[in-house]
Amino acid sequence: MNIRTGVIAAGAVVAAMVTASTIFVIGRPVASPQSPACAAGRGEFVNFTATIPPRPLPEEPFFDLAGRERSFADYRGRGLVVNFWATWCAPCVKEMPDLDRLNARLRSEGIEVLTLSTDREGARVVEPFFRKLDLRTLPALLDKGGAVARALKVAGLPTTLLVDREGREVARVIGAAAWDSEPVVATVRRCIGGQGVRA
Repeated sequence: MNIRTGVIAAGAVVAAMVTASTIFVIGRPVASPQSPACAAGRGEFVNFTATIPPRPLPEEPFFDLAGRERSFADYRGRGLVVNFWATWCAPCVKEMPDLDRLNARLRSEGIEVLTLSTDREGARVVEPFFRKLDLRTLPALLDKGGAVARALKVAGLPTTLLVDREGREVARVIGAAAWDSEPVVATVRRCIGGQGVRA
């Protein structure tokens, strides 16, 4: 094999490797042929990762403050921003008002923010927390015993999932974010896709 042939072959191998994997720029995933739509712009998130391939959400239930059982199936056809948090988590507390504003902006487009508290004390601490921060649009939901977080392999708080209208996780954000900023709102819309609620 001559030098020219060797260079062409090496180039083909590198091209195949790039095509088969997510591309990272300074530790941040950007669009690849496998995920052309769901990518974050520079500086929007501390730790954003596209989920390739998209993963279906688990069936484990969560609960509202009255103890009624809910599941992700209840939101079928809607895009979701699913945030795992706790009242003792300082970054979580900081981003909750941003998530409240994000929900107010996107609900009419068929995208909802769900905040699942992992607090062991449940409604006893979550309800007064929501009143104190005057969170008006977010649903106060409880992940009792952390069952949903475990099923989704959530390793730290806050962790937020972007879920498309087919009920699949398409991206994950670890750490707080400026959820009501224009670039982040644009990323949420782009990753979840489209507007309106499917029939």
